[in-house]
Amino acid sequence: MSEDTDWDDVRALFARVGAGEALTLTPDVRELLLRTAQQVAIPEAAAHSAIQDVEAATALLGEVRARIRTGSQRMMLTLPAARRLRLAGNKAGARKLLEDLLAVEMVPLYREQAELALEDLD
Repeated sequence: MSEDTDWDDVRALFARVGAGEALTLTPDVRELLLRTAQQVAIPEAAAHSAIQDVEAATALLGEVRARIRTGSQRMMLTLPAARRLRLAGNKAGARKLLEDLLAVEMVPLYREQAELALEDLD
């Protein structure tokens, strides 16, 4: 998944909604939510259902944002730790960290990055 993401747009929309702005389900907002739901592995049917209702769409926006943020935090902690272990000669420890990350990570982009890091151990 080396495609571009719309995550900056999601973060900006989430910030506006968090600041009290009502989510307005314009065609552009619906398209953004559908694209980014796909980018973070939310089932298409669930995303399509959510964009029909402001409350559900707001929850979808929150879930997209949460998956981006949580996955990013996991990556920022795991990749450098795995790199340090690898450089110290502990490939097994590095492999375990990356495998543990892959066991919980849902976001395809982050999974791809972890898989590449795992391949680099070989």
